[in-house]
Amino acid sequence: MSKLTDVPKRILIGRALRSDRLGETLLPKRIALPVFASDPLSSVAYAPGEVLLVLSIAGVSAYSFSPWIAVAVVVLMFTVVASYRQNVHAYPSGGGDYEVANTNLGPRAGLTVASALLVDYVLTVAVSISSGVENLGSAIPFVVEHKVLCAVGIIVLLTLMNLRGVKESGKLFAIPTYVFVVGVFAMIAWGAFRGLVLDDTMRAPTADLHIEPEHQGLAGFALVFLLLRAFSSGCAALTGVEAISNGVPAFRKPKSRNAATTLALMGGLAVTMFCGIIGLAMATDVRMAENPAHDLLRDGVPVGDGYVQNPVISQVAAAVFGDGTFFFVVLAAATALVLFLAANTAYNGFPLLGSILAQDRYLPRQLHTRGDRLAFSNGIVLLAGAAVLLVWIYGADSTRLIQLYIVGVFVSFTLSQTGMVRHWNRHLAVEKDPAKRRHMVRSRAINAFGAFFTALVLVVVLVTKFTHGAWVALLGMVIFYATMSAIRRHYDRVADEIAAPEEAEDDVVRPSRVHSVVLISKIHRPTLRALSYAKLMRSHTLEALSVNVDPAETKALREEWNRRGIDVPLKVLDSPYREITRPVIEYVKSLRRESPRDVVSVIIPEYVVGHWYEHLLHNQSALRLKGRLLFTPGVMVTSVPYQLESSEAAKRRARRRQEWSAPGAVRRGPAPRRDKESSSAP
Repeated sequence: MSKLTDVPKRILIGRALRSDRLGETLLPKRIALPVFASDPLSSVAYAPGEVLLVLSIAGVSAYSFSPWIAVAVVVLMFTVVASYRQNVHAYPSGGGDYEVANTNLGPRAGLTVASALLVDYVLTVAVSISSGVENLGSAIPFVVEHKVLCAVGIIVLLTLMNLRGVKESGKLFAIPTYVFVVGVFAMIAWGAFRGLVLDDTMRAPTADLHIEPEHQGLAGFALVFLLLRAFSSGCAALTGVEAISNGVPAFRKPKSRNAATTLALMGGLAVTMFCGIIGLAMATDVRMAENPAHDLLRDGVPVGDGYVQNPVISQVAAAVFGDGTFFFVVLAAATALVLFLAANTAYNGFPLLGSILAQDRYLPRQLHTRGDRLAFSNGIVLLAGAAVLLVWIYGADSTRLIQLYIVGVFVSFTLSQTGMVRHWNRHLAVEKDPAKRRHMVRSRAINAFGAFFTALVLVVVLVTKFTHGAWVALLGMVIFYATMSAIRRHYDRVADEIAAPEEAEDDVVRPSRVHSVVLISKIHRPTLRALSYAKLMRSHTLEALSVNVDPAETKALREEWNRRGIDVPLKVLDSPYREITRPVIEYVKSLRRESPRDVVSVIIPEYVVGHWYEHLLHNQSALRLKGRLLFTPGVMVTSVPYQLESSEAAKRRARRRQEWSAPGAVRRGPAPRRDKESSSAP
């Protein structure tokens, strides 16, 4: 059966890679840029439009504030980029905001950041894919009619591409991303040349339309609130900036320097494109409205429901290059494609963060291990499932989804930069070198300004977007926080319960002569009980067997084994493809081939849980091994169970069910009374 499922798996994601080939999957800067920065780079396709949409509430006259909003977004972008350059140098292990907050502000702050980032990564996929589908749907009616189905299909396709490995997916994504960047810069340069040098008049397709303002002549607090709301919408250009700090381990050496260089390059490209598009939108008289069917007027008459409002970037391209020209088509195609690929930022950030959280026991352990292609496959699949659910619930409507956006980003920004300030304070307290102290003081000033600015923006975002959908993102963060806290409590409780004592007592159980193999992963109570059981079986040969999936854990196991002086030889099997079942099966079969008359007894220690959800939090290696070993001739499988406290609850439930309705009770009828009269002789 495994071979039948293995063939389509290899067709879809490729052949398995050995663990020692992990270095070959690391990314150079030219590939890392489209892999980790496709989200902030592609956001220029919709962030300028979001600014103009909000300003249109007050009419065309409010568009004059858009350059100042662009300046504020640029200052914020450079502040965040400069702050995160300090992060990647100080914390190159890939924890990013989570590691910074967890180390410097405590576990609760770290978990808050992790919750915010996980929500934002899911939203990144949902918003990017939905926006791309809507852009594509303006040219292909089928996509509009079935946009949820199309969005789900694209998510599945991106998932398969990422399951093949980060380097391969990066190569696929690099070409359209660079075509998009070059196309936007060419549009800005040609538009500036036409306007400033040739003095040509460029007009957008909507230049002749008039906007009917919802609120004419806003002033005072109402105007300030509108500008703050427009600014918070423009901050969509910053989504995904933190992904590089989370993905430092995926860079080639020197990792920190390459990540910092990529951050600076991404920031420069993003702000230049953002400002250029807003500037050209003003020069070409682009008109956008939140409700175009009624608020956009042609000759005093609303354009109606049949009107399709094209994005700002499309209108600017039509004015600069000419509607339908070759360069217009190339840029339009690259824009639609890069919006789909922007989700790849989340496909690289979410699994890496999930792996770190799983290592810290906040998420199921399955998220910590790499798959066949050396990618964090379980994290990729989990992200895809959550994004599909969100797309289905919101009908792939980017306008509704984007209201949930940004909140999580600025929660993580603020806590991360606050944590970096504490980081520098701690190091300055012990550092004596004047040159290093000057560098630390400068870094602290950058992070302090970043913390203040991002906290201010977070307040603005919460105030202006809370009733428009930001509360849903906050609710998602609370759910993630509560779930991860519960998982950590469970793992901590289990670890305490199964912790290995310094001295173990043997059970007086002596089966007949067998060749025994005890499977070992770690040294804890279930392991010691299984070893005690095996030693008292009078086996001809007794050995402990472990599979080397994680070299660090294997090294720790050997050291603990030698420290305790366990008098059972420990054999470690190499597993270059990080499999557990196959190496054990092959080793057991080799024992049978060497001594066909011997019986091999495989002893598997395992602990018993009492709740269905606890099974999801522990891998099922023992179950898979027993299933395979039962069909291996000459092999006996022995489980040595270790009952956790939660199993007592299951035992009590089983007793209650038995008392309520024993097997066959309905068929037999009620049990007879066992009193004196019924038991006496007639």
